[in-house]
Amino acid sequence: MKVIKKIGIVLLIIFIGMQFYRPEKNTASGDYLAIFEAETKPNESVKEILKTTCYDCHSDHTEYPWYNNVAPISYWLDDHIRDGKKHLNFSDWQNYSAKKKDHKLDELIEEVEEGKMPLDEYTWTHKEAKLTENQVKTLLEWARQARLPYQKALQQD
Repeated sequence: MKVIKKIGIVLLIIFIGMQFYRPEKNTASGDYLAIFEAETKPNESVKEILKTTCYDCHSDHTEYPWYNNVAPISYWLDDHIRDGKKHLNFSDWQNYSAKKKDHKLDELIEEVEEGKMPLDEYTWTHKEAKLTENQVKTLLEWARQARLPYQKALQQD
């Protein structure tokens, strides 16, 4: 019994210590989506879908829930955000080539069509991010249209 008590105390100390060392927050200021939105021209309903379902993990600014202030959840969220930005970062759009932009929009279409995005882990706590059939249709139509200039540019090369 003494061993279990010692392990419990050590784990409690680690848990408390984790509260003081949190990952840096993903909070950009300014218009961190201007270039992406200027190039892809989402209408207001698509902008709202992107804001509600994509930007938290795929841009340089995340709207954090209250429970992000509790470790180890803060570490778990940080990992999700870093991974999401590694795959697609709308805030870094200006640094993508036309080929990469086309590919990223194609991946967006594929992920949404297959129901892989937004992640279930995200929609569990963000019920508003669960896409309706109509939202999926709207988002896919926009993404296919947004790909056209990049596809034309690639054909000219």
